[in-house]
Amino acid sequence: PGMGCNSQDERAAIGKAELDAIIACMLEACGKGPTAKTRLPKESEVKDLCARSVDIFMQQDALLELMAPIKVVGDIHGQYHDLLRLFDFGGYPPTAFYLFLGDYVDRGSQSLEVIILLLAYKCRYPLNFFMLRGNHECAAITRIYGFYDECKRRYSVKMWKFFCDVFNTLPYVAVIDDKIFCVHGGLSPAVHDLDQIRDIARPTDVPESGMICDFLWADPETDVKGWVESDRGVSYMFGADVLHKFLKRHEFDFVVRAHQVVADGYEFFAGRRLVTLFSAPNYCGEFDNAAAFMDIDPSLVVSFKVLKPVKGKR
Repeated sequence: PGMGCNSQDERAAIGKAELDAIIACMLEACGKGPTAKTRLPKESEVKDLCARSVDIFMQQDALLELMAPIKVVGDIHGQYHDLLRLFDFGGYPPTAFYLFLGDYVDRGSQSLEVIILLLAYKCRYPLNFFMLRGNHECAAITRIYGFYDECKRRYSVKMWKFFCDVFNTLPYVAVIDDKIFCVHGGLSPAVHDLDQIRDIARPTDVPESGMICDFLWADPETDVKGWVESDRGVSYMFGADVLHKFLKRHEFDFVVRAHQVVADGYEFFAGRRLVTLFSAPNYCGEFDNAAAFMDIDPSLVVSFKVLKPVKGKR
């Protein structure tokens, strides 16, 4: 409420009525099945939405401190109708509070629908809807994996640049009730205390190594001890020993992350001290995976809600 309303410049030109209109426009495809195409808002409206999003992300910290109850969601990758199925299941904002772990765009065919709806919810409900940065929220990656081409085809290259400006302001980590550490990819050997995360200067692009890169790219690995160079060619894989040390040092209960496709939508590592969430079912039309989100109740009791893959659809 009232965030940034004192800035009289045109950046804050988008108000609740405009946001509600964008949300309504984006939800027209609801319940119409996977082939329903959405009518995208005008380019000028989306430009205003991006400017407002930048304002809000910059007013909030790079390390979010959140409270349960909240629902935590993994990769979406442009699978818009699956995102709507997820909201059908978990409740549409503001009836439910959400934390998304990144990778909103690329690979799927409706990255624009996904990112526009999520940013509209963020701007409309800034204190109960949260979004972290994933490794795909980055100019270099979206240039290759589809979002750039989708922007160019459906809007303009300029619009892609506006979205990249938003990506550069996204937060990196969320901690829920001081106990649950949430990040897109994984841990980093460069992190010694959480103030390092709070002190990240934004806007910032994703560097090729270091703490930010690791948050977005690292993976836990069962048969690894310590830190090992990643098969991805960027960042690291880390062992259960690293995880346990990190949890103990910061008095966290467990880590929630996304970044890898898992068959059941969620998968535990290191005796349930880390969970991988993936929220795009039938990923890319190539996998038979389910999708899941995590429901954290007010007393930090965790449950997983699973969306089964729908046969024969993208």
